[in-house]
Amino acid sequence: MSNADSIIAALRSGHDSLAAFASGLTDGDLAGPSGAAEWDISQVLSHLGSGAEIGRATLRAALSGEPNPGRDFNLAVWDRWNAMSRRERADAFPASNEALTALYESFDANTRETLRIDLGFMPAPVDVATAARMRLSELTLHAWDVRVGFDERATLAPDATAALLDGASGTIAWASRPEVLAGRRTALRVTTTDPASAFTLQLVDPISVDPDEPATPDGTLTLPAEAWLRLVAGRLAPRHTPAAVETSGAADLDLLRKLFPGY
Repeated sequence: MSNADSIIAALRSGHDSLAAFASGLTDGDLAGPSGAAEWDISQVLSHLGSGAEIGRATLRAALSGEPNPGRDFNLAVWDRWNAMSRRERADAFPASNEALTALYESFDANTRETLRIDLGFMPAPVDVATAARMRLSELTLHAWDVRVGFDERATLAPDATAALLDGASGTIAWASRPEVLAGRRTALRVTTTDPASAFTLQLVDPISVDPDEPATPDGTLTLPAEAWLRLVAGRLAPRHTPAAVETSGAADLDLLRKLFPGY
């Protein structure tokens, strides 16, 4: 499979899994807290449903050679979803996200390779793999936000983790708060499992990932790949940290949690 193929396949499995899970939620469940601090479960589903509607309009504009629908369109979609009841959000999410997933699946090989999509907030149009990966990240992390409301040991889907791992370095600088370092410079060797990878996390402004290994790292961090993705996304609080996470030297999980407060 091409890069876009594997990402779109993960979008499908992620949608099917979350839609099935959400179908069993009661009204009380929908009002309960999620992994997103300011949202209840229904609001997470609303965010995903409205995002899917906006994403679908964005893809259709790219396919027809039209400009991005724009912020006014986005605001109208958000306002409509925000005005829904909790049950209406939960009921509307599956169809909205299914439509976006199916649209990605409908792209033939040439479209997956050549289409360029104006997302409205990037400096230039992106390819299908990039746009789909961004949606997969959003879907995967917010699916975790829903599930962790019922299971503190929830983890990210394995196929999504594999598809997202290589692209995680692109969000490091944006997701981090280097002022927390107060001028300190540290190089941590990070090793992930399931899937396996190794890289150096350079804790200096700006925070970055280096594929090369330093001669003498200041510390080491070993953890499941899904936990690494959650750490960068601000979703590795102590109660959500698997026992397999290991640190040595200057690797300090409390510091890293402050560096990556979440988004």
